[in-house]
Amino acid sequence: MPKGIYYFTEGFLWGTATAAHQVEGRNQNNTWYAWEQEEGRILNGDKSGLACDWWGGRWREDFDRAYEANQNAHRLSIAWSRIQPTPDRWDEGALDRYREMLKRLRERNMAPMVTLHHFSEPLWVAEMGGWENEAVVDLFARFVKKSVEALEPFCDLWITINEPNVYMYSAYLEGVFPPGKRSLKAALRVMDHLIRAHARAYHVIHEIQPEARVGVALHYRGFKPATWLPVDRWTAGVYNTLFNDLFPRTLKDGVFNAICKKHRISDAVGTQDFVGLNYYSSDRVRFDLFAPGKIFGHRSYPDGASLSESGFIANLPEGMIECVKWGSQFGLPMIITENGVEDSEDTLRPQYLLEHLYALWQIINDNYLVKGYFHWSLVDNFEWERGWTQRFGLWGLDVETQARIRRPSADLYAEICGLNGISAEVVETYAPDALKVLFP
Repeated sequence: MPKGIYYFTEGFLWGTATAAHQVEGRNQNNTWYAWEQEEGRILNGDKSGLACDWWGGRWREDFDRAYEANQNAHRLSIAWSRIQPTPDRWDEGALDRYREMLKRLRERNMAPMVTLHHFSEPLWVAEMGGWENEAVVDLFARFVKKSVEALEPFCDLWITINEPNVYMYSAYLEGVFPPGKRSLKAALRVMDHLIRAHARAYHVIHEIQPEARVGVALHYRGFKPATWLPVDRWTAGVYNTLFNDLFPRTLKDGVFNAICKKHRISDAVGTQDFVGLNYYSSDRVRFDLFAPGKIFGHRSYPDGASLSESGFIANLPEGMIECVKWGSQFGLPMIITENGVEDSEDTLRPQYLLEHLYALWQIINDNYLVKGYFHWSLVDNFEWERGWTQRFGLWGLDVETQARIRRPSADLYAEICGLNGISAEVVETYAPDALKVLFP
């Protein structure tokens, strides 16, 4: 068997990522709880319920699991709907709970990364029009100010908005997230407001905490034309422009360029200290005038690609290299803020994880500045409109009993984090089929 170790850079962040609504449970005051109550919105009629019962305190044992698995960081989100349950009231008790969570991470020498918006808002924000209403920019800035003032003693690494491109696409084009619209006009208005809200939040955070590092978690998809036909190349270009490029390029040059809508947002320029990158897979795109989502494209995976159990993700680690190269255009340090695969049997995950981390090591070795990696996710959680049908956790979850089930990938990731690298022995133990890729 070949021997060797691929070491990552000193001080590399190794963690897992979670999101408030997906793990906390018991939150009836946000848009996703209301969405779950509508028939047909969630696969199999699933409900988040207790989720992973973090609001009931089980975050403590999950943090212990992460610490014992050699992780030195954790990314979590806070719920706007808990902190500001009504327009005129702040819940200091909720802030105390989040403060305790961050303090516990610090005590374990784990760096917290806090996401301020991860797909959900208070019901009262939705009732006033949500992100279609320009007033949300000021409201979000107030929420950010209150939250950062309370939490800044324990956190200096912030994500303002998680996957604004996915939020725009899923909620306002595809219609599978609340409020379930299919309108390009509404989608672009929402994206404009998300950019403005991020920029305001960036400045608010730095006024409170000058040393803070602030970024956005962007979902990158490698869109390639399915054929040589010009119409397929055009469609792939539209996807790249609207999905991948629109948000971050506005932050770079101040020009909101959505092909059919173009204007300046000068205040957004320079409002990133690092680029957060969420990468899962890549797509082939074919022109389809009647495709849902109103971007006129049918998306698919390459023939022969290894697929996750529901076909939701293809194992395409070369896309990680493309993702980092794409992110490097903004001239800032990068952090992989999400990467993972649904796999209840834990048969694909070891190979997926190792091959993606090897691709990441390769691109870092080519002098691309990547500072950390957060695996999605620590424990199985409620996967939005897909409910409990997808299992992304290093640890499994029995939803009925709340029991955690240790998967082999939990030990694999612990070995990687502890070593700060990938050894041939680890590959041989957990995913021998990947040896020919990592140690040819």
